[in-house]
Amino acid sequence: MYRGRLKRDLDDWVARGLIDKATAARLLADVDRRRAGFGIGGILSMFAAVLIAASLLMLIAANWEAIPRITKVVGIIALIWIFHGAALLARSRSADRLAAAALVLGSAAFGGAIALIGQLYHLSGDTFSAMLLWFAVTAGSALVFRSGALTVVSGALLLVAFGSGFENLGWEADGHGLWAYWPPFGAAAVLALSRLNGTDRAKHFAYILLVGWIWWILILDRDEAYAFTVAVVATILFLALVAPRSPLEAIHRKLGTSVSFYSLVMALTGFAYVQGNALDVLSTAALGIVILALSIASIALEGRDNGAVRYLAYGAFAAEVLYLSYETIDSILGTSAFFLLSGLVVAVLAFVVVRLEKRFSRSTVEVMS
Repeated sequence: MYRGRLKRDLDDWVARGLIDKATAARLLADVDRRRAGFGIGGILSMFAAVLIAASLLMLIAANWEAIPRITKVVGIIALIWIFHGAALLARSRSADRLAAAALVLGSAAFGGAIALIGQLYHLSGDTFSAMLLWFAVTAGSALVFRSGALTVVSGALLLVAFGSGFENLGWEADGHGLWAYWPPFGAAAVLALSRLNGTDRAKHFAYILLVGWIWWILILDRDEAYAFTVAVVATILFLALVAPRSPLEAIHRKLGTSVSFYSLVMALTGFAYVQGNALDVLSTAALGIVILALSIASIALEGRDNGAVRYLAYGAFAAEVLYLSYETIDSILGTSAFFLLSGLVVAVLAFVVVRLEKRFSRSTVEVMS
């Protein structure tokens, strides 16, 4: 999809005389050489891997009781080695998609081995510990094989481990000591793997884990002061990343646009949480002004080059205006007036968005020329 859009843009730029055909061809060739997206071949390879794994599981399940215990253990361990050996063979022949599918199956086989050995030998443990072990081994394989597919799997396993931890730890963070504070270390590991293996998509798992972990602590503590502190720190981080000539500009370029997006998510949701728990109209209005100002600042500073930040700011601005309207005007004028005002707000916002999008387009053309 990206290549198709880029090719259409390049053809349009060549037709308009912005670039020459040789430059367009070199740019397209560079994209083809560095492509890490999912093509039809990669998708079919993954589907084949899933179907083969499903057939093996169904065959084993149909004859489960008849299989001796030692055969089960040896078989699952053999599968782990077979899949990783197949990945090495595929890698040596430059069949990267087949290698990725084999590595994913090898990781799945290791997860199955954990469950199987725990079931057969009645080993004590919990899902959380098993998921962390599975993550650690998968992350190690991703590092050894420099596999982008396993990096993504590692990030997904971290999120599953975070969710499964509540089964044993419960929702209360207090009393669990260091067990409640492992997610930042896991997120750091995924970020490091993502950078080493050149898998930008995996970074989102780390950021989502961090945001979820902060909200877990925040919601459990029910402390508005903590939420406000987190929101202020996130706001300072966001502004430091996107402000012109900021000392963190190099870090922003290195980490990518996602770090500013998730910083803004944390800032906006933190302020919204405090605002939702505010008891007086003055505090509600003051926090509303902060959220609106932050939305406008994020569009002005980062909106042109970061679509995710731009649309998040649009949504936050609209939601905040409607919320303030509901809290202040609805009680006075009634529901019909609220809906009328909401429609007017949305219309004005749509007009502003259209103007901003045109301005961003003009700015991009001026920079290219």
